[in-house]
Amino acid sequence: MRGCAGNSERTHDIRRRRSSPWKTIWSGFWRFTRRSETESMVERLDSRETLISVIVPVHNGQNYLESCIRSIENQTCGNLEVIIINDGSVDGTVDVCGALQAAYDNVHVITLDDRGVSAARNAGLDRAAGVFVTFVDADDRLHPAMLQTLSDCMTRTGSDIVGCRFFQWSDETEWEQAVRADAAEGKTVTYNADGYLRDCLLQGNSRCWSKLYRRDAIGDMRFREGLSIGEDMLFVLKLLARVRRITEMDYQGYGYYQNPQGAINRPFTPRYMDQITCWRLAREEVRRTDQSLDDRVSALYLMGIMLTAGKLAELPAAQRKRYEDCVLTCRRELREIRKVPGACMRLSAGYRLKVLFFSLFPRGYMCAYHLWKR
Repeated sequence: MRGCAGNSERTHDIRRRRSSPWKTIWSGFWRFTRRSETESMVERLDSRETLISVIVPVHNGQNYLESCIRSIENQTCGNLEVIIINDGSVDGTVDVCGALQAAYDNVHVITLDDRGVSAARNAGLDRAAGVFVTFVDADDRLHPAMLQTLSDCMTRTGSDIVGCRFFQWSDETEWEQAVRADAAEGKTVTYNADGYLRDCLLQGNSRCWSKLYRRDAIGDMRFREGLSIGEDMLFVLKLLARVRRITEMDYQGYGYYQNPQGAINRPFTPRYMDQITCWRLAREEVRRTDQSLDDRVSALYLMGIMLTAGKLAELPAAQRKRYEDCVLTCRRELREIRKVPGACMRLSAGYRLKVLFFSLFPRGYMCAYHLWKR
């Protein structure tokens, strides 16, 4: 039996070798042209010399811009262009920009007339020549290996976006400790656009920084101008319609500076109402993509409204009175979104109580919150 099987295999081999050479050529050509899109992408991107455009918007950043740029120039990957957008600074930022441009051949400076962070990033995208693009806030810093780690992952996975985790620091000692620490890559998870929306963006990972983007995926898409809060979430949300793969790494490569002068620590101004505008637009976009996620995005919308109301409540009573229309807007939006089935049930018990209190007694809530925060 073993001998018969062997003869059969040899006969099959002979017949296969005698098949038409044209058939063999056609078969090879067909296999070549049917290579996966991801495999082709990996081959095109498999180069450590791929140019990365680093876009850094800055407004009145004379005290930290130089350190930010130095952390970018100290990256282990060498082929970078750094685009600084000086957006209407009135301190010494313009002098710092000039010094950095003189010190580094790959630094380019764009000057705008205080048009906002979205317009600044858009100007950077218009100027960017890299195959990959990343965004860095001017008071933050990068771990020395961050861009190399993300670009290697981009090449390895064929992703359109690769993101990493961030660590917080508030002084030079904490920064030095973070840089000396061994930043392990950890595990990576690759998502399609729907999975990323559900498991990442609607779970809080909506930032545009700490990510590397394939420039071709962004194309002509830009940040929505006129918003000072939430513009990065809307950018990532819109971008999901253009991408096929997004990879997130456990690697902590981005250093987020806990700036005491940052937007989150500033008192309320009317621009803080952008948070409500942002979540209204985000909900519309998510509903167009997947109606089943309406309760999730609406729960986040409710939290955004309550954070805005909290900022208003921290103001002295006389100032709150000037922004009575903002309080009424918060209440109107909250009472509408509360009606979304399942939205309130996704909130913690504490948040559900605050939502109910503010909905029924907005002035009472504002006074109570103000006293609690004093």
